[in-house]
Parts: sequence; structure tokens; C-alpha cells
Amino acid sequence: MAAGVEARVGGTAGKEVTAGVRYVARQPILDVQGKVHGYELLFRAGPEQGFRGDGDLATRTMIDNTLVFGLGRLTCGLPGFVNCTVDALTGNLVRVMPSGMTVLEILESIEPTAEVIEACHNLKAAGFRLALDDFTWRPGADPLVEMADYIKIDFTLSNAEERRILLARLSGYPVALIAEKVETQEQFERACDEGFALIQGYYFCRPMLLENHKVPANRMLQMEILRYLQDDSFDVRELAPLVKRDTSLTYRLLRLVNSPLYGLRQEVRSVKAALIVAGEVAFRRMATLAITSELNAGQPTELLRMAMVRARFCELAAEAGGLDPTEQYLLGLLSLLGAMLRVPMKELTPMLPLREEIRRALEGEATPERSLLAWLEGHERGDWTECDAIAEKHGLEWDRLPGFYEQAVEWAEEVLSYA
Repeated sequence: MAAGVEARVGGTAGKEVTAGVRYVARQPILDVQGKVHGYELLFRAGPEQGFRGDGDLATRTMIDNTLVFGLGRLTCGLPGFVNCTVDALTGNLVRVMPSGMTVLEILESIEPTAEVIEACHNLKAAGFRLALDDFTWRPGADPLVEMADYIKIDFTLSNAEERRILLARLSGYPVALIAEKVETQEQFERACDEGFALIQGYYFCRPMLLENHKVPANRMLQMEILRYLQDDSFDVRELAPLVKRDTSLTYRLLRLVNSPLYGLRQEVRSVKAALIVAGEVAFRRMATLAITSELNAGQPTELLRMAMVRARFCELAAEAGGLDPTEQYLLGLLSLLGAMLRVPMKELTPMLPLREEIRRALEGEATPERSLLAWLEGHERGDWTECDAIAEKHGLEWDRLPGFYEQAVEWAEEVLSYA
């Protein structure tokens, strides 16, 4: 079986997908509590190979990238949802992926023929899970529904009454229902009320904002510390009084310097001494993570993960784009601050330690300083056309950007593991 798979992936089609730059995007699938359940993975071989309706090429690209990058790295050990064509299912191409971590998405365009149904039975027996994508009931669908672990329903292609009828018909089947393309808090609440167990979409990036909501004093203090951290100077005498006013940051700092990592003989009990022991680089990273985690309190953890990925990506790609790495790091990190605090970004930007151009970038204005963040936002959605247009407009080195994204994902996971 393995040889057959290698032959199918490694032939002419394999050359198509292994050459050039690889784009890998992931879209989170969350439960109703905001915890990440898994990621849908989207792939493309490069800007010159934008999707033109060739589903088999897209699937072969997905399989090849999974082999190269490793599914666990892309999904942080969570289930990976991957789109499959008839050829991928019946030709056993998908068997090169780890069955226990892979959810095979059967596209709505696939006819439930006897061959497809048999292939799905065999793949289920091998440990794969199945998801029916953009599902609507149609003749012959019953065998696939009976095997499905997940059923995905597109919120943009259905109304409440259509979903009510469909969910009633599915009520007797042991499947997890996924609401797709949920982009607003209102849609999220509606999906929960209708009985969906999982949600896919960026609703958590656009939570219901609290107009005229006053930013709490401790959040103001944290942003003041962030402002100080982005300054080139690192004066312990000036910084210590600020840190002492933040209980959470003080606790984390003292815990860090008294850990086995530093191997001190005597316990450090003062903030000033702890800052000296920790050093500038370690403290900047630890404090930035700690403060951002606090700002994200009460919101889905995926929001913090995305902010960290954005920060690191913008920092890594800054030099290639002729931009300031420190400034770009903060731009990426704070790009979701409005969603975290549920406050309109325009109310926050006057408080932030940024140049006017960066403030405008945070508010969504298409400044040159926003080019990397805009590219990444398109990448997060799998909107390759937008990515290409932004790269061309701003002269970005498109062949290096996917690699920066991969590094940023790995870095964010490593950093968050210590949070």
C-alpha cells in the first residue's frame, strides 16, 4: 500500500506540488466554550499555482505538505481536518497521514457512489474520522451520514428554518455538528442556540464590542508597561515601580528568577533584584506574554495564540519588507487587542506607544506599515488571491513569507507552553 501511495504522490503530480513555495494556512474549529477542538488545514504550492478548480492538485498538495511539515506541528497535536476528493479517498492517497489525528472532509461535490462509500468504510476501519463538508441532504447520502463523525453546515448558505429542518433530521445520528463561516458574535450565539457543538470562523476576532466601555485601571497599567518595554532603554530603577504595581507580573517574575533555570543559592524577593537577575531579553519576552495573557482574560485562548503568531511573523518578516522589527512585533501583538478587551480599536490606539502610522494601521488603514499584517490576515483565511495582491503591491518577498509563518507558529506554541 505504501509503495502505491508513494507512486501516486511522487509522480508528475508530485513534482507539481513539491516544487516551489508551500503555503500552509490553518483555521481553528472551537467548541462553544472557546476551546480549540482542531484545525482545518488549507494548502497551496505557491502564488503561481493559485486554485483554478483542480481539487486533486489541492489534495495532493495537502498530502505532500503534511508529509513535509508533520501534521502534529501544524495542528499542535489536535485533529487536522483536510479536504478530500474522490481520487484521494478511493486511491488511498490519504493513508500516508496519521489516521488517529486526521479528519477526512468529504466535499459536497462528491457523489455517494458505491465506490466512495466502500472507501469510506475502509478508511473508518483504519482509524480515520470523517466529516461531511457544506452538508445538505440529498439522495443516497444516508450511508455517509451513518459513518460521519462530523457534519459541517455553512451559515452563509442556509437560513434558520433550513438549519432547523436539517438538524431535526440529523438528531438521531451520533455526529458532532459544526457551524461553518461564523463571523460575528450574533452568529455564534445563534449557532449555540441551534445546538451546534463546534464553531468554525473568526467570530472570536470580532466579539460584541462594548461601546463607551472604560478600560480598567489595571489594563491601563499593563499597556503602560508594554509602552515602556518597547523603548530602547531598560532602566531597572524606572521599571521596578511599574512592575510592583502589577501583582500578576510580579508573581511571574519572582517565580521565574527563583526557578531551577537560574540556579540561585538564595531566594530573590525584591522586584528590582529580580529584574537584574532575569535580564532585559528574558524579562521583555516574559512580561509581554504575561501582559498579553492578562489582556486576553475571559476570551478564547486561540485569540492569544493568533496574536503571538502575528507578532512573531511580523517581526521575522520585517527586515525583508524594509520595516522595523520591534515596531512590527508590537503591531502584530496588539492587532487583536480590541477583540480581547471588547473595546473599539479607535478608543485604544491613542493610549498605545506607537507612531501615528502604526496607530492607523491598527485601526485598519492600508498603510505600508500594515502590509505584513494584511498579508497574514489573508493567509489566515486561506485567501491566496489577496495574499498575492498585497505581496505584489508592497514588493514583499512572497517566497520567504510562508517560511516565516511556519516559524511563527512553532515559536508561539513553544512560548505558550510556558504560559
